[in-house]
Amino acid sequence: MNETKTITIDRKQSHVETCLKRNVSFDSKTTGFERYEFTHNATPEINYSEIDLSASIFGYRISYPFMISSMTGGYDKAELLNRKFAQIAEKLNIPLGVGSMRQALENSSYRKSFSVVRQAAPSVPILANIGAPEVAKGLTDEEINTLIDMVHANGLIVHLNPAQELFQPEGNTDFKNFLTELQKLTEAVSVPVIAKEVGCGISPETARALVDAGVQIIDVAGAGGLSWQKVEEERYIQQFQHENRFSPSALKELLNWGIPTAQCLVGIALLKAENPHYRHVGLIASGGISNGIDIAKAIALGAEIGASAGLMLKALHDCRLEETILTWMNDLKAVMFLTGAKNIKQLQQACISLK
Repeated sequence: MNETKTITIDRKQSHVETCLKRNVSFDSKTTGFERYEFTHNATPEINYSEIDLSASIFGYRISYPFMISSMTGGYDKAELLNRKFAQIAEKLNIPLGVGSMRQALENSSYRKSFSVVRQAAPSVPILANIGAPEVAKGLTDEEINTLIDMVHANGLIVHLNPAQELFQPEGNTDFKNFLTELQKLTEAVSVPVIAKEVGCGISPETARALVDAGVQIIDVAGAGGLSWQKVEEERYIQQFQHENRFSPSALKELLNWGIPTAQCLVGIALLKAENPHYRHVGLIASGGISNGIDIAKAIALGAEIGASAGLMLKALHDCRLEETILTWMNDLKAVMFLTGAKNIKQLQQACISLK
């Protein structure tokens, strides 16, 4: 095994282990959902048992407004993890995003760690995934087809992670020409392109640029949950114990850098409302989603569905993935009953306000 391949595999595995074993969440910034509350409806005029949690995304009707978000792939143990994620996604009829597929383009040895998801989940939306630095340098038609065909993808996630790459010991911080190359990608690919941050959020101005480049769905992945800066800082300390990259006070702020998830949703929803050109854009809420009430608030603030990665990884590790998701859906259903929303469309119109 060559050195580059070893580094890639070690990085992928260390990401999972760090997320499971270390506290790598934001510590001075929240999602912002706690600032919002629903108006209670004392006369809901609906039957709790008839509440419909189904939703539409990627052209599919799914049973719940929730997606297991992108996590991993590209090393031996990832195949088992992705298989288990896919089995639950298939059972619950919800979408699943795979982790970054860059190494699968570079070496075919670990493609099965990705392709296994379609084998285990033949009927639900599966999203391929590639990073912004790879897009910025240009993807060939062959590479694009490989990404899509590997998982028979229903969509392609382009993950935006400048802060993570900045902190990653072996990170790629060349994002030059990204938007130009993104437009080429959206014109060449046969499935919807989803732009997704990894925990620092997407502003309305960035959303505008992404949509102008052909992106059809935005996953805000805002601040308040897992901080990939912290994940990579843990790895940096392990490798370079006596090197300081940033001053202590700046480091604290950089580790908590980002736009809170609720703020992202409100800003992009306003952009969609004010400009007809952007109204078609789908919106996914992720970044610190920790229960079904967060999902309900996200939907009322403009999202179609919610998504989670880190907490799903921990739930799978604890053998509670299906139980956790269904419990969150019970939370969501409770909010819908107490606001009088009999389906997701009505929840999008529910009265929610700042406390």
